Amino acid sequence: MTRLKGLPPIIDERSRVLILGSFPSEASLAARHYYAHRQNQFWRVLAAILGQPLVEAGYAAKKAAVKEARLAIWDVYASCEREGSLDTAIRAGEPNRFEKLRRLAPRLQRVCFNGRAAGKFGGSLAALGYEVLVLPSTSPANAGWSFERKLEAWRDALTG
Repeated sequence: MTRLKGLPPIIDERSRVLILGSFPSEASLAARHYYAHRQNQFWRVLAAILGQPLVEAGYAAKKAAVKEARLAIWDVYASCEREGSLDTAIRAGEPNRFEKLRRLAPRLQRVCFNGRAAGKFGGSLAALGYEVLVLPSTSPANAGWSFERKLEAWRDALTG
């Protein structure tokens, strides 16, 4: 099995809320773009919260909007072995070095996990002094939650 390497974080010194996924999908790795799978509702949720047309926007505009909203995006795993895109297929995951967060984003206060697989790292981030929340996954695999329910949970977490 091939070892896969994740994407660099979208983060700056103004970031106050970090959104942590598990590991980029095959589509995201190929595009070098967070949440590139067209059925993932991440950009649709963020567009509704920020009031911006992010679904149609290019990746540079999406990154700029994320930073302007004082958000950050990263994943819990820096690398892993995986066939396909499911979180349950992740093997030999190497976590990102979260101790770097204080230097990268000194104003960071809250970490929101995009789904339960990523949320397994909640204790590690709480131990670093961050408020942690596990949100419903925006993945198409999380069909049990309607878009409206996801949006409500995400809106509360990102604006509360």
